[in-house]
Amino acid sequence: MTVTYEDALATYEPVLGLEVHVELGTATKMFCGCATALGAGPNTQTCPVCLGLPGALPVVNETGVESAVKIGLALNCEIAEWCRFARKNYFYPDMPKNFQTSQYDEPIAYDGYLDVEVDGEVFRVEIERAHMEEDTGKSTHVGGATGRIHGASHSLLDYNRAGIPLIEIVTKPITGAGAKAPEVAKAYVAELRELIKALGVSEARMEQGQMRCDVNLSLMPAGATVFGTRSETKNVNSLRSVERAVRSEVIRHAEVLDGGGKIVQETRHFHEDTGTTTSGRTKEEAEDYRYFPEPDLVPVAPARAWVEQLRSGLPELPRLRRNRLREEWGVSAHDMQSILNAGAIGPIVATIDAGADATAARKWWMGELARRANEDGVELAALAITPEQVARVAALVAEGKLNDKLARQVITGVLDGEGTPDEVVDKRGLAIVKDEGALGAAVDEAIAGNPAIAEKIRGGKVQAAGALVGAVMKATRGQADAARARELIMEKLGVAD
Repeated sequence: MTVTYEDALATYEPVLGLEVHVELGTATKMFCGCATALGAGPNTQTCPVCLGLPGALPVVNETGVESAVKIGLALNCEIAEWCRFARKNYFYPDMPKNFQTSQYDEPIAYDGYLDVEVDGEVFRVEIERAHMEEDTGKSTHVGGATGRIHGASHSLLDYNRAGIPLIEIVTKPITGAGAKAPEVAKAYVAELRELIKALGVSEARMEQGQMRCDVNLSLMPAGATVFGTRSETKNVNSLRSVERAVRSEVIRHAEVLDGGGKIVQETRHFHEDTGTTTSGRTKEEAEDYRYFPEPDLVPVAPARAWVEQLRSGLPELPRLRRNRLREEWGVSAHDMQSILNAGAIGPIVATIDAGADATAARKWWMGELARRANEDGVELAALAITPEQVARVAALVAEGKLNDKLARQVITGVLDGEGTPDEVVDKRGLAIVKDEGALGAAVDEAIAGNPAIAEKIRGGKVQAAGALVGAVMKATRGQADAARARELIMEKLGVAD
């Protein structure tokens, strides 16, 4: 039976649970000294520890612990005075030890919250825990049509990622979002990403797997108090996909329940092309992992003085920063949300720091550059132009050396690798024509070519001058000083403007 999203919400209340894995930007792995840099040849950044060879002993990465504490503090969590690692036992070909070193009942951070805003309404997402663990390796399935193991002829294993430091941040059940559940999920992951980036502990680039989200969802009948059976959609790697995965699972659950079926507790895969999920494997319970304390690692006991020192050194957190910038820039809450959604806050701030005024910085990043990023399918920060170069374009406009049309051409030239803004202006000959002789000749030509319009202007219809200015701009390929061209037109026609 077919159920719409609206139908589902009329009958059921969505319950969300979000588990976000953040890859820390440490120089070495969580329990050994192997490098974490991307791009190395397969299995070249491994050692006996991260390969799980007999007799190898792990050592905790101090920066990893520090990053975990910072994240916990920024999420308003309690920081454990004493915690330890555990072994999470399960078999995966890309996990060389056949267990993952993680934290189970004693996380380093717990009982926090993060406030997010959707359509002017603030939702408090409660954090159950943030704990330290390590990543697994990478399997590449070869020979199939989908890139998955089904239908593949063989698989290749790369253990470079095995042991990369991760922080897993787990929410408590999120209720009360109703129809806004997909938007709340997206807003939470977006806010968390901004927070992680502000702390400097990870670049949190979802498209590179540095941050990924597992979306847990269940439905319960409206007015009920007992949660339904949940599904877990694994490794969702974009904000848009988080929203789509929640919406898709709400509809799927409702269809199963309305048809008299039962939801199976399982993991599921999200498909970008269809926006739907398919079954993965039956979901294990905690006891299936046979957790037990890691015997080769000592407990972690963060000194209270050190924790408070880290707390005092936290940067201004994203929500507070946005509120401050919104006031400074004089923009509406809606406009600020658009800037956030576009990933433009950082580039705009950096452009202002490089000398541009706030209005010009917002205009170029949210206009021409946002359009180009959308066309190229990349984030703003990935465009081949720096905030300093955008500030220089804005300065050339402010100095009257470029108009907006020419500035857009300059930006295109910079993005296409033609050099700095000044170099592009010189190479393309894009500077505004201010030479009185050349400008005067273009004005004479426009007047001679449009006698009827000239006569209207002489008769007092000065608004018709815009047509002659347009003719001048066309003749000069958009490079005339429009204001001066208008002045010359009025002077030559003997009309006061």
